[in-house]
Amino acid sequence: MNDAAPAPTPAPAPRRARVRAPELIGKGGWLNTGGKELTLADLRGKCVVVDFWTFCCVNCLHVLDELRELEEKHRDTVVIVGVHSPKFVHEAEHGAVVDAVERYGVHHPVLDDPELATWKQYAVRAWPTLVVIDPEGYVVAQHAGEGHAHAIARLVEELEAEHEAKGTLRRGDGPYVAPEPVAGDLRFPGKALVLPSGNLLVSDTTRHQLVELAPDGESVVRRVGSGQRGFTAESFSEPQGLALLPDGTVVVADTVNHALRRFDPATGAVETVAGTGRQWWQGTPASGPALEVDLSSPWDVAWWRGRVWIAMAGVHQLWTWDPESGTVAVAAGTTNEGLHDGPAAEAWFAQPSGLAATEDRLWIADSETSALRYVHPVHGGQGGQGAQGAQGEDGGYAITTAVGSGLFDFGHRDGDAGQALLQHPLGVTALPDGSVAVCDTYNHALRRYDPATGQVTTLATDLREPSDAVLVGDDIVVVESARHRLTRLRLPEEAVRVDAVAHRTRREATEVAPGALRLDVVFRAPAGQKLDTRYGPSTRLLVSSTPPELLAAGEGAGTDLFRDLVLADGATEGVLHVSAMAASCDDDPANEYPACHVHQQDWGVPLRIVPRGATRLPLVLAGLDA
Repeated sequence: MNDAAPAPTPAPAPRRARVRAPELIGKGGWLNTGGKELTLADLRGKCVVVDFWTFCCVNCLHVLDELRELEEKHRDTVVIVGVHSPKFVHEAEHGAVVDAVERYGVHHPVLDDPELATWKQYAVRAWPTLVVIDPEGYVVAQHAGEGHAHAIARLVEELEAEHEAKGTLRRGDGPYVAPEPVAGDLRFPGKALVLPSGNLLVSDTTRHQLVELAPDGESVVRRVGSGQRGFTAESFSEPQGLALLPDGTVVVADTVNHALRRFDPATGAVETVAGTGRQWWQGTPASGPALEVDLSSPWDVAWWRGRVWIAMAGVHQLWTWDPESGTVAVAAGTTNEGLHDGPAAEAWFAQPSGLAATEDRLWIADSETSALRYVHPVHGGQGGQGAQGAQGEDGGYAITTAVGSGLFDFGHRDGDAGQALLQHPLGVTALPDGSVAVCDTYNHALRRYDPATGQVTTLATDLREPSDAVLVGDDIVVVESARHRLTRLRLPEEAVRVDAVAHRTRREATEVAPGALRLDVVFRAPAGQKLDTRYGPSTRLLVSSTPPELLAAGEGAGTDLFRDLVLADGATEGVLHVSAMAASCDDDPANEYPACHVHQQDWGVPLRIVPRGATRLPLVLAGLDA
């Protein structure tokens, strides 16, 4: 007999006050709805996932792909609504948003919000951010970054069951109306190269094919690939970069398949040479047998110094593939997003998207920093090694920036490279005189940088989202991606005069108080999962700032999802860079091999320091801030 008093019943957790979702408003109006203006009232009875995205952001593109399965599986109960919130000036143009929706195969309604009105109403701080609204119109979850599709899928199943029982779930078709298909030989082409035959090979990105054109750049010789998104010997998924190998075959950056493919123009055969078809995540191998290592949105490729160099846009790094050994390895970059030069292993990139090789330099179009940069060997080994050992002639490579200053400054300004501005360049081409042409994509221009003089000039304007260019004799053939064509230009002897314009990213600064600042990254593991610490910490937090002098204390790496920061005396403004990762696993003790998922996001938070500002900065990775 047990005489002990019964344990008191724990008090139920207090219910969170339900917050009604703000209305969806945007000056640009709605796309993919057949012309209908949508309101949240129109969506009542559905589980709504609001995806705040911008089309320059590779993480946003990853999330579009993550959501495709959810969109298909729950098409009668779930409505995904994209809210396009621009970072760059070009992204605020309605026509550019229309193009992006088609380019990336967005099959749900999209609200064009060029003034960030809905972004502000939902207090969003980062691209991408997902907000879940229940069938009664209340916000029930918020997620920033990638890797949340499984959590949202589980939440949707709970909401379906709850609201089916309450009678508040409405099944049936959603408001998506597919646009009319458009004919043409190319649709949003990405990159191009000249084959030994003199023909041009183009990655026809939106149609998931390669297209071989005659030397006139217009007549189709053949198409390679089924034209359907897939990862087979007959299919690609949004291919981009192309590089000719010494044996006459072509390596293809099969971007959304997270793989490298090899195409043999002689036989038409396609084989996978690197990647598994899965996206690389922190903690998984970053070197080894090429077919066993995951990649992340390879955007361009170039043959340089006996290897294929890969612009790994999805993780802000450069990798290499060695065809002889059949291995891949990180060559430069830490995975932190930003602009930081120096030894290859310490450099920061931001979506490197274009490569061009010369004898002593590998040029890089670093799109999110609106920068032109290059890799070069450091004699005497003073440049350090790449993160997995890629080496220059004497043991090291280093990264140097020729044009560009960081994530938030961009524009169209010629002159001395130290003050010149680009806007989200995607391509770079080596010219015979030692200079380079830059496809200045969001400025719709072809620019030129001359290392001998340190000057930036404009070669041509009135292009439409140029994404690559190749030399053909005395001409340069430009891939005009948003005009769906190749455009041949004679390399001009004189530059085009362009009125200078400078911009900063259109985001309001967060006002914080001087001195101590508490940073909290909010993370709640999905239902049925927990943070798994069996093999060490399952969370990571990295903090830095621009300028570095903004922080007097608190920068660096750690395993807690909170940090006590100290802002430097006299600091008035700056940008706080925060990178967070959390791995959650199925909470089932009987399962020896639980399924685990990685959630991660990078924030660049503009700060303004004012006397009565906030003393706490919450950043939601997953869940809702208390």
